[in-house]
Amino acid sequence: MSASRRSGTTDELGPDEPERESSDGSDLLAALLDGMDAALCAFDADAVLTHWNREAERILGWTAAEAVGRQGFAGWAVRGADAAEVEGRLMSAMDASGRQVNEFALLTKDGGRVLVRTQSAAVRGPDGKPAGVYCAFSEVHAQIDLERSIALSEALLEDASWGVVLVDADLRPAVVNAHAAKAFGTGRTSVLGRPLGELLSQGVEELESALTHVLAQGAPPAPAEIWVSVREPEGDRRRCWRCGFVRLASPLAEEPVPLGVGWMFQDVTEVRQSEQEASLVRFRAQQLHRAARAAAECEDPAEAVTVHLDFALAGFADHALIDRVADRAADGGAGDAESAGRAHLVRIAATPSGVPGPSRLAGQAGLPVRYGQGHPALRCVERAGSVRADAGAVPAEEARAWAVSRQWPADAAHALCTVLRSRGRTLGAVTFLRGAGRNAFERPDAMYAEEVAHRIATALDLMGAAGRRE
Repeated sequence: MSASRRSGTTDELGPDEPERESSDGSDLLAALLDGMDAALCAFDADAVLTHWNREAERILGWTAAEAVGRQGFAGWAVRGADAAEVEGRLMSAMDASGRQVNEFALLTKDGGRVLVRTQSAAVRGPDGKPAGVYCAFSEVHAQIDLERSIALSEALLEDASWGVVLVDADLRPAVVNAHAAKAFGTGRTSVLGRPLGELLSQGVEELESALTHVLAQGAPPAPAEIWVSVREPEGDRRRCWRCGFVRLASPLAEEPVPLGVGWMFQDVTEVRQSEQEASLVRFRAQQLHRAARAAAECEDPAEAVTVHLDFALAGFADHALIDRVADRAADGGAGDAESAGRAHLVRIAATPSGVPGPSRLAGQAGLPVRYGQGHPALRCVERAGSVRADAGAVPAEEARAWAVSRQWPADAAHALCTVLRSRGRTLGAVTFLRGAGRNAFERPDAMYAEEVAHRIATALDLMGAAGRRE
């Protein structure tokens, strides 16, 4: 009795009398049940197990002889605490129309637990009334794992708070979630199939190199931070993305076949910019401290001026100039009508143009620099404040002419002029210059330049005092 408990009576057969086929077809039913790929069992109206096929034996380890005739699953196939609930859910199919689907854990013969999904339905008797329940069940670990994987994929693509992009073997986006599309500044469908170079203006080479490495070697051991510039109609937007990569392979192929790369990224621009700004503030504070210590060792105040200038340049600007307000009495008050009432500035120190080296003292003759009307240095002195100037987005030749016309080195493209004041008097201006390949000066730069200017002005005041004594 492998698949069911036989019912009815059995005639005694003589030694020469062949066995007759069972009139109720129980042998045929048993063969059919044993041939099914699904685990099958059946209960009568009193919840007594009447059928148990070979697949049920394989899953749980209980043979048909051990299972058939038991009252439900209590005490052997389910935990005692769960028996009433399991039996109630199974037998409720007698009063329901159609099939019922349930999931619960069954016990194996060796004491293990197996999560199964059951489909149960009522069995009708000749009178049409419920006579029992049949139940088909199967292990659902693989199915649940698949469902969880699908649910995870959908959640990543729809609800994740970071960008998720599936990049194919040609390094083109094949699937993009909403967060990633927003980071690219476009819609999800418009990103698909486009080269990354059409989406990013900078950082493309580094990103494509990382994707190629993952396709060939697998995921890197740690996330990578990549600075990119996202192309947008109003201009490129600089961002820092913390990226993680996984190589995707087909689970259906006998050998791993790469499907592409799963690229996940999170925007950490604000964090990195804050860290960079804090680091820059620390560095500049250290430079001011070093400059003060070095200047204190200088016997000549003029040397202290150049020391402050050299320390300020590190990581801040490419060139620097110091212009001092000329003494009208010293030059006899000379000047034409056009320059009447305008401050005259004399160049007293500058960094060498075109070659590296420390700042040099200049202007021994005391001749004024021929600055035109509206020059940033003159405006700085007149306003007693900082003035910023830029060549703008112009061709290189125009930028060169812009710098030369202002008496600056030809490679200058950005300028910051800061007034030199000491004890309520305007002494001149210090001009910091950057080349075209660097960013323009911003408000934090002006604050730093003002601190440097204060220290230079103090040294200039000492120079003036020393000159008057002589």
